[in-house]
Amino acid sequence: MGFGKFLESFSLDIGIDLGTCNTLIYVRGKGIVINEPSVVAVERGTKRVVAVGAEAKKMLWKTPGNIIAIRPLRDGVIADPDTTEKMLRYFIQKVIPRRRFIKPRMVIGVPSCITEVEKRAVEEAAYKAGARFVQVIDESLAAAIGSDIPIHEPAGHMICDIGGGTTEISVISLKGMVVTNAIRVGGDEFDESIIKHIRSAHNLIIGEQTAERLKIEIGNAAPDKVIEKEEIKGTDAITGLPRRLEIDSVEVREALQDPINQIVEEIKRTLGQTPPELAADIVERGIVMAGGGSLLKGLPKLISKETGVPVILAERPLEAVAIGAGKYFETMKSQDGSSGAYGNLNI
Repeated sequence: MGFGKFLESFSLDIGIDLGTCNTLIYVRGKGIVINEPSVVAVERGTKRVVAVGAEAKKMLWKTPGNIIAIRPLRDGVIADPDTTEKMLRYFIQKVIPRRRFIKPRMVIGVPSCITEVEKRAVEEAAYKAGARFVQVIDESLAAAIGSDIPIHEPAGHMICDIGGGTTEISVISLKGMVVTNAIRVGGDEFDESIIKHIRSAHNLIIGEQTAERLKIEIGNAAPDKVIEKEEIKGTDAITGLPRRLEIDSVEVREALQDPINQIVEEIKRTLGQTPPELAADIVERGIVMAGGGSLLKGLPKLISKETGVPVILAERPLEAVAIGAGKYFETMKSQDGSSGAYGNLNI
């Protein structure tokens, strides 16, 4: 047995969805072990970490002057490398025993629209957090593997992954990306659109968490028979005083129109770039939706209506990228006995 094979037999494979909103970590043989907000609370000046994940999210926009709650990722990329590294290290230490002999291999799903510099920042953060080997892959490929799409087949499969900061649409065949398009529109833009609409229409300023709650509880992409209502609280933009407001699902749908239209148009553009034989497969098999944004009520139905193609929601849309990243080596190896382009590396 070569040294590479020896290491592999003891290796811990970790799949990471380093998301704008949430970080998910999948460990081979254990499943999803971390699913926490990508937020870090640090002491102003010293940059000492006070809280990470769910605890830090509670502090977002509510911290005293000496503590800052930071979201180190924006639009699917690292905006603050030092804080990202601290966050990753914290999550990984929760997962891996401290005295472990062999460091883990990490596969990280990233948007295809990021630059080489941004990609290197992700790799560097993972190595500093304790990785032995880092493989960065496109989020949509990870989402396809995590959604149990048979990517090794000589047939066209389309995946649409709507994350917090980006939406990525890809056509995959024979384990390769045939067409990939990504736009920096996702769940964050949904929230931002709601915030802007409520300020513009009602002179009420609301926070990100209130907008997110509206999106999840009464947000929808297609008209619904039942009109739902929700009471929200915010600050009056004119008087500066606290105020309540009742808003309904019709108004939330109107607020979400712009980012939803951008996603639908990008899906249509990707279908238009797909070779005819693969497009025929997609019409038959449908478009698979993954990512938290795909859970917006009525969105799969709207996309199907606009494209004329069946749309299927992945079984575990929120976890698909992390699961697929964790199963990457196994999947690339399983069909042909090698790790594809990485088969000869001692990893």
